Amino acid sequence: MKDESNLTIYWTLLTHKDWNIYIAATKIGLCYVGSQDKPFEELASWAKKKFPGSDLIQNDEKLRVYAAELIEYFEGNLQSFTVPFDFRGTPFQLAVWKALCEIPYGQTQTYSDIANIIQKPSAVRAVGTAIGANPVLVTIPCHRVVGKDGSLTGYRGGLDMKTKLLQLERGCVTLEGSTNRHA
Repeated sequence: MKDESNLTIYWTLLTHKDWNIYIAATKIGLCYVGSQDKPFEELASWAKKKFPGSDLIQNDEKLRVYAAELIEYFEGNLQSFTVPFDFRGTPFQLAVWKALCEIPYGQTQTYSDIANIIQKPSAVRAVGTAIGANPVLVTIPCHRVVGKDGSLTGYRGGLDMKTKLLQLERGCVTLEGSTNRHA
């Protein structure tokens, strides 16, 4: 593992319509997408735990490309992300996150489905834990995972955020809550 002690993490607050989310990136790529309307402390706590000794520096310009893709997604004009990522996890977590990225836009799968995809059918709870550790909400679409009965289950960003993302993808509503007539 390379030395992370001098790593710089750049961050900004993405504010678009009713979305307020902290995002962060290293020089390699997007490493963090926060929860809707959560304070800066959520990002700071995550960075301290995952990248101890790193510097957090606000830099709106360095985050512009990442913010632009998120805004395109929030506008309903982007279904998959092309920006570079710098997310780190265990091999198991990486396998789960890769499987999440394969869930088609506007569709959902269950925790059991993800466990089967990664060929660990008995690891449903571990899959849930790995999903909960996803550092880049929205872009790794953990909001597309639902309970076995189709119910909405836990989400780091909160169930309101999960509901909003699923509705956005299904074309049910626009970001401001009015009916989407061209869905």
